[in-house]
Amino acid sequence: MQGWRVTMEDAHATVLDLQPAPASAKSKIAFFGVYDGHGGDKVAIYTGDNLHHIVARQDAFGKGEWAQALKDGFLSTDRAILEDAALKHDSSGCTATTAIVADGKVICANAGDSRTVLGVKGIAKPMSFDHKPQHEGERTRICAAGGFVEAGRVNGNLALSRAIGDFDFKRSPYFPPEEQIVTAYPDVIEHELTADDEFLILACDGIWDCFLSQEVVEFVRRGIAEKQSLVDICENLIDNCLAPTSDLSGVGCDNMTVMVVALLQGKTEEEWYEMVAQRVKNGEGPAASREAVERVAGEDREVTAQQLQQNAQAQQANSASLALQQLLSSGATITDENGMVVLKAENAAELLAKVGFAPEDVGQLVESGDLVEEDVEVDGKITEAE
Repeated sequence: MQGWRVTMEDAHATVLDLQPAPASAKSKIAFFGVYDGHGGDKVAIYTGDNLHHIVARQDAFGKGEWAQALKDGFLSTDRAILEDAALKHDSSGCTATTAIVADGKVICANAGDSRTVLGVKGIAKPMSFDHKPQHEGERTRICAAGGFVEAGRVNGNLALSRAIGDFDFKRSPYFPPEEQIVTAYPDVIEHELTADDEFLILACDGIWDCFLSQEVVEFVRRGIAEKQSLVDICENLIDNCLAPTSDLSGVGCDNMTVMVVALLQGKTEEEWYEMVAQRVKNGEGPAASREAVERVAGEDREVTAQQLQQNAQAQQANSASLALQQLLSSGATITDENGMVVLKAENAAELLAKVGFAPEDVGQLVESGDLVEEDVEVDGKITEAE
């Protein structure tokens, strides 16, 4: 949806059978991507049309090494744009949040502040992390490459720290692409599918500025339980985000793109709908109320948008700051790739309490399983410790 913006700068890609598939693939390879453009639409359009093809041409893709293929594909797409005569002087850029579903796994690659979330029996599991300039690891790379962070923006300008394009921030001859002020190099998270995994949500920040990841998962899950089509669920979600006018400080005014991917895992679409509906009926995991997924219009939309603005302002005012010194003193593991910080579960509850989370909120996180799994980085990708 274009929303209140003068132009539509988002792009997306859905490919259910990405070719050429390697001989080792046990099933069709599905690819999904959402690309949020800024400063123009050319880089986003090029990325939406080409990134999946470029990923499929990587040597790693032919070997079934999906994570490496995504990393190589992101950087190769960036290079292809720079070498394109019609685009190399274009100043626009785009985020990229993508997912490959293959061989019983979901492999997500992300650069920027679009986001991918996995719905696991109604619980939101992050499959990407927003790249913001003020985050310690991102700030370290930016400053090391000769840039600075001012007012939460790269060089006082760009509100995200990784992107495809944005070549004005990638001009240092002394650093490789991964270490430029702004880089297209993605973080990759790999997840083994289980019977509890129901769907993926990929969306640009226009959605996540309005709703928390958990709220979106519950919204989508209720829509599925009510047997709404995935298209209707996406349209309804965007309608709930869209501001009634363009004067609400940007909340609900952005371009919005959202994609819901049903993880059928051998089921028919009808069987999958019935499975999710039965789980919701039996109280197996949270879901939004029926009223929450009703289409909004007119005055109801205005109330919704104003509430979203108030919620966004409250979240910003009450957000807890996590300093690097606190992480180090907590015993958390600090990895050395892309500044990714991995927090062990046994440290998490105590640390969250120290930085302002209420005890009952920490308890809910632990009970939901969000802090039970330990994330470990192996060979440059995020995997889950059993």
